[in-house]
Amino acid sequence: MRSVRGGSSRRDLEDRGWLRGAPPPWWVRVLPVLLLVGVTVATVITPDAQDAGFVLGAIPPLAVLSYGPLATGTLGLGVVVVLNVPATHLNRPGNTDLLTIVFVAALSVFVSYVRTRRDAQLDTERAIGEAVQRAVMPPLPERVGSVGCWGFYRAAQDGTLVGGDFYDVRDGPYGVRAVMGDVQGHGLSAVSTVVTLLGAFREAVLDQPDLESVAARMDRRLAVDSAGTRHAELFATGVLMEFSPDGRAVRVVACGHPAPVLLQERQAVEVTVVPGPPLGLGLLDADTPKGVTVTLGPGDRLFLASDGVWEARGADDAFYPLRARLADLSGTASTELPSAVWADLVRHAYDIRDDVSMLVLAPRPPGP
Repeated sequence: MRSVRGGSSRRDLEDRGWLRGAPPPWWVRVLPVLLLVGVTVATVITPDAQDAGFVLGAIPPLAVLSYGPLATGTLGLGVVVVLNVPATHLNRPGNTDLLTIVFVAALSVFVSYVRTRRDAQLDTERAIGEAVQRAVMPPLPERVGSVGCWGFYRAAQDGTLVGGDFYDVRDGPYGVRAVMGDVQGHGLSAVSTVVTLLGAFREAVLDQPDLESVAARMDRRLAVDSAGTRHAELFATGVLMEFSPDGRAVRVVACGHPAPVLLQERQAVEVTVVPGPPLGLGLLDADTPKGVTVTLGPGDRLFLASDGVWEARGADDAFYPLRARLADLSGTASTELPSAVWADLVRHAYDIRDDVSMLVLAPRPPGP
């Protein structure tokens, strides 16, 4: 991910909507009109302003940034009219100057036509890409079974919705199960691995009676997919959770991924897990991951984050103190907590170089 330090990065411009197909800022749209009106009024009021007439030549190219061919042509025609109105004192341009303005206006209309066609094609391709990526990892519902779910996802590669991180929460015959993982690499090259792991998880949730077997299924699926590729080195870290039906306990299996953080009132404690090997190395059959069971009290929440958060570095090259910051933010509502952590990272100018995903899970005991 691009650094979030000061300045207008590409991601900053995307957040403002300019680089994602949205209209340019309002001042860019009104600038050609303001210039045309301003030069016209100034030259009508006083002949001394006729030296500003050269500004009129910039109006058609500026219109290309904001307007279609028709509006660009209209502004170009307006420039030619202003140049030939006696009241503006600009009606004595040489033939060469006038032909140059007409040529620039006509060329601007052509460029505007090409830009409009290109933008329409990009909008179509972007819509298709977003639909595919949202199908890979659709937004979480606010509640799965008895567990409240709130997620945050920001891919490292510009223009993508899904990168190398993934998470999901599913209800099945053995309870509510959740997963968060991080595959090798990031960006579009990692999406196929994300699809593989999410598919294996969603199937295993329905079939496997225990969480360790779910992890083994995901490991085997990834190992099989990479077996036919020489030097594939395809692997992923992951952490899986299974909530008890009464919401008073959660079982955690870690496979090379940072452990969840348990939020209790003003405390943020990292869950002590038995670390297991990453998924995809084919080691889980020989070294079955060992889960741990954590008791949950009323109001307890679990916060999961990917390496993009844990390994964000500050100006002093120190890692982001996630546990300490979560303790300070413990009073934040679950719906706002992931966004609050992201805002804290940006506010303190941490350098984020990987996909960022966060997940808050708040189990609630079933009602009477």
